[in-house]
Amino acid sequence: MVKKEYLRILTQRLLAIIIFLLIWEIAIRTGLMYPSPIPPPSSIFYNLKVLASKEIFWECTLISLQRVCSGYALAIIIAIPLGFAVGWFRTLELYLDPLLQTLRQIPLLALLPVFIIFFGLGETPIILIIMLTAMWWILLNTISAVKNVDPFLVKTARSVGASQLDVLKKVVLPSAVPSIFLGLRYAYTEVMLVLIGVEMLGARAGLGVFVSSHQHHGQNHILMYSIIVFMTMLGVIANYILVAFERRVCRWKEGLEIC
Repeated sequence: MVKKEYLRILTQRLLAIIIFLLIWEIAIRTGLMYPSPIPPPSSIFYNLKVLASKEIFWECTLISLQRVCSGYALAIIIAIPLGFAVGWFRTLELYLDPLLQTLRQIPLLALLPVFIIFFGLGETPIILIIMLTAMWWILLNTISAVKNVDPFLVKTARSVGASQLDVLKKVVLPSAVPSIFLGLRYAYTEVMLVLIGVEMLGARAGLGVFVSSHQHHGQNHILMYSIIVFMTMLGVIANYILVAFERRVCRWKEGLEIC
């Protein structure tokens, strides 16, 4: 029964995408969007097929994904514990919140030259930008999740003698899981948006460099749209991986009778 429901939902979502692509294709082919700098989906997917046959394309993709994974992992390691601390300890929030709210307003791409001055050319400045891009979504969602845990659950746990650590581990953490995963998903989307720009500005290889180098040599603008679609596909895959992982975590939550 669960599998049938899952297949039904998957079919509906795929149908929505197919209808969108058909409308896009028809609008271009019939001249409804003429003159339009946007190529039709058929041309984009054909160009993607051509790109997929090039070894350099996959090398650049691997380099970009390594940067994303490194920065994303660092963001998780820093943001989730910090979010729990700020969300749980009122005094710490009073001291740190003004600083955090100020720092997150800084345009991240503007920090790239600063990081290059301090760390030199290489992977470190790029990974730091990716880390900061992901960190704010994860941090703020974690803080919000911890602060909004049902007070009744906390009081109940304390009334039966649970320690501070037990309350955090068995009450706060399970209750905060959905909001934390929402932050993780939003963070990955932001990272993919920033990736191309930061690679164009400060990298020697990667998808951003691949795009800029081909445009520099007069390649058709369809390449940019092909890379955008390709990165959208990567983002969708990552999103569903996170959703699947969240469901597995929720099974653990059910065992604690918190879900």
